[in-house]
Amino acid sequence: MKAMRLRGLVRKEFLQIVRDPSAIAIAFIMPVVLLLLFGYGVSLDAHHVPLAVVVDQPSAQTGDFVGGLEQSPYFAPRRYPDIGAARRALVERQVSGIVWLRGNFARKLLSGDTAPIAVWVDGVDANNARIVQGYLQGMWQTWLQLQADRIGRKLTLPVQVEARIWFNPALRSRDFLVPGLVAVIMTLIGALLTALVVAREWERGTMEALMASPVTMSEILLGKLVPYFIMGMGGMLLSVAMAVWLFGVPLHGSLWLLVLCPALFLLVALGMGLLISTLAKNQFVVAQVAVIVTFLPAFLLSGFIFDINSMPAVIQGLTHVVAARYYVAILQTVFLAGDVWPVVLGNSLALTGMAVLFLGLAWRRSRKRLD
Repeated sequence: MKAMRLRGLVRKEFLQIVRDPSAIAIAFIMPVVLLLLFGYGVSLDAHHVPLAVVVDQPSAQTGDFVGGLEQSPYFAPRRYPDIGAARRALVERQVSGIVWLRGNFARKLLSGDTAPIAVWVDGVDANNARIVQGYLQGMWQTWLQLQADRIGRKLTLPVQVEARIWFNPALRSRDFLVPGLVAVIMTLIGALLTALVVAREWERGTMEALMASPVTMSEILLGKLVPYFIMGMGGMLLSVAMAVWLFGVPLHGSLWLLVLCPALFLLVALGMGLLISTLAKNQFVVAQVAVIVTFLPAFLLSGFIFDINSMPAVIQGLTHVVAARYYVAILQTVFLAGDVWPVVLGNSLALTGMAVLFLGLAWRRSRKRLD
């Protein structure tokens, strides 16, 4: 391997990137679009949930409780005259739940008994139903405690819950989604971009010219790796900057870990892209294979959105061959928890092994021949 030839190949690749705006769009514009889309458009939080409120006998106590619902950012209560009208609204999907304050609500509260409320929740979306139920339970307990404090009476409940939320105390799904999205973006930049570029060279006939030159296959592969590694790291830094400064995602870990660990993952993605490019020489075929083999597993099986522990055992085992699983775990830990070394080191070791595997397979399958 000669340094002069390698430098010439890297320079050629950078010139080709400058002349082809699609590569720059994939590396820098696509991360911005995806981050804006997921950061502002996708949320697992429940805000302004339409809620039917039925009060059989209005009183100061019922008015105080309904007022708390109206002031809450989580609910958008709508008053209904009776439970029948509220049930029809729930069936017609006009509201997501019902809160029913029966006629004996104020009397039981003033007599010292627990004044129960009836809550019905639309369970079609099970995740949203659990969130609404949890919000209502928390608000109900807080309201009961305030009422007990006003009259100087101790609140007695069967179970006293004292919640302490670690790592994401604001309970913002954006803080959880945006770091994981960085892994999906780097998967697309590394695997898709590299595979498309090599396939394009075959289609344009420039790869045959390289094969006829004195350069070795190792020099050709490195000439592809270096420019797109630099572009991938640039896209990663842009994504991290947007996550921290635009979306306000807290960064509790070390900045140097956000350089070293992405470098490992990017080598895995580049290795997968080079390996895919050895299997097909058509851009359309390569793009389809890259999306199915790299993007979809990174999106569905990495823990980016769906909890891996909630998946069936067979699918959980399958996630261990998805490189994005390890990188998502590192990103979410570094951003939200800090430098938790058992998590960082274990997943970094897995990424190192996968980088060696994919780059080694790509090198072994690459030969200076035209068949």
